[in-house]
Amino acid sequence: MKPSTNAIFDTSLGKHVPKEVSHVTETLQKAGFEAYLVGGCTRDLLLGRKPKDWDVTTNATPEQIIALFPKTFYENVYGTVGVVNETVEDETLRIIEVTPYRIEAGYSDHRRPDSVTFSTKLEDDLKRRDFTINAIALGSNSNTVTKGSKSLVDKVSQETLADPYKGQKDLKDKLIRTVGAPEDRFEEDALRIIRAIRLSAELGFTINVETAKAIEEKAPLLAKISKERIRDEFIRILMSDTPMTALAVAQKLGVLKYIVPELENGVGMEQNQAHAYTVWEHLLRSCQHAADKKWPLDIRLTALFHDISKPETRRWSDESKQWTFYGHDVVGSRVASKILENLRFPKKMSEKIVKLVRWHMFFSDTENITLSAVRRIITNVGPENIWDLMNVRVCDRVGTGRPKEQPYRLRKYHAMIDEALRDPISVGMLKIDGTILIKDLKLTPGPKIGFILLALLEEVLEEPNKNALEYLSGRAKELIQLGDEELKKMGEAGKEKKAMEEEKELAEIKKRHWVK
Repeated sequence: MKPSTNAIFDTSLGKHVPKEVSHVTETLQKAGFEAYLVGGCTRDLLLGRKPKDWDVTTNATPEQIIALFPKTFYENVYGTVGVVNETVEDETLRIIEVTPYRIEAGYSDHRRPDSVTFSTKLEDDLKRRDFTINAIALGSNSNTVTKGSKSLVDKVSQETLADPYKGQKDLKDKLIRTVGAPEDRFEEDALRIIRAIRLSAELGFTINVETAKAIEEKAPLLAKISKERIRDEFIRILMSDTPMTALAVAQKLGVLKYIVPELENGVGMEQNQAHAYTVWEHLLRSCQHAADKKWPLDIRLTALFHDISKPETRRWSDESKQWTFYGHDVVGSRVASKILENLRFPKKMSEKIVKLVRWHMFFSDTENITLSAVRRIITNVGPENIWDLMNVRVCDRVGTGRPKEQPYRLRKYHAMIDEALRDPISVGMLKIDGTILIKDLKLTPGPKIGFILLALLEEVLEEPNKNALEYLSGRAKELIQLGDEELKKMGEAGKEKKAMEEEKELAEIKKRHWVK
């Protein structure tokens, strides 16, 4: 193994390392040990990204690490010690993981090593890593590690960069490549197969040819990996900026069938005239639009699954001379439920996604749809989910190949939902009601109570601060003294004011959505 001889990136990166992390490495160094930042944090620093996690590797043993810090935890067989920072507000700095250099052997479950041996050589730790871009170690000059007469590290400024597998070059070339033979790395840990695709999505990198071939060959090993682990990588793919590309790569390399095999049924399946793409392409583009809008995971999953059952419901219509997919929403909700259960998604999230898939076909002609029909849709998905359903509809529309995200009909539907959701202008808004008038003011049930409430409503619409029980109760006592005709006249005025306010509010809703 030859060390790299030239640094490609400027490694004056110390200023970007939080003091809590530097404290850990410096404490180890002062005690006479080596300490390096390694893995994803070094990679992200070199790319100018903010690391999410900070990992340190050292030639100290777990017992020696624990002795140097006031609060740690050590509950694994891999030597990783969690150093706890109690005064840090940033959760990503709460725990810094410190792991001894180690040699791993035997991977009978294709996930974890059967044995772990601690080492005193940094090179032993780097050669067990998954990808070259994660096999770069960053430390200070005092950490220089030698192999024979040759230094393993590059010295740059006041820092050292150990890069024996040319990870910097792969960062520059935007390549995902394994450390050593890719077949061996995937045999050791099959989850690396999906991780390669996930990293390519998160970083915008390409998987190099040899690594891609090995992924295709070793994909069946994913059958041995727990659904929870697969789900976590799948989530990160969906939450990347380019889920469409990543999922297409997963399908091409034979990996998708071990994540969501049901999606493959739509590959190459043509749709009707309203769609420019196959079912598979449509779902990818719908999901990608959700990512482009930075919408959350549940919307991205719904966009990906909303038409998942079109393949099994596709029928040819001699009448319309095109394909139909009647009931794909109902069947799709059941299929989505099974997929989410299989991947161990949280029950609450699954229930929401299933509901959105089931009702995603709500859209109809806004010239004919009634407000009561809109209220039924809101009831079906819940007021808390109605706008997410509308966002799914946007993804569906863009996924068909139509460039306009918000056509008039969709904006009109938005306006109708706003109208259906708004608090109605009625006596129900008042802090007083008929029951209070009957109980406290000894009134007899009848039309007079309605006139009093309408009169009070008119005052509150003019001055909302009057909507207080004490004021309304006192004002009601005054109104009781009026004659029936005068009170009726005030009640009618209140009813008219109510109608005017409703008309004004509805006009504002329509204006907000640019509809008539």
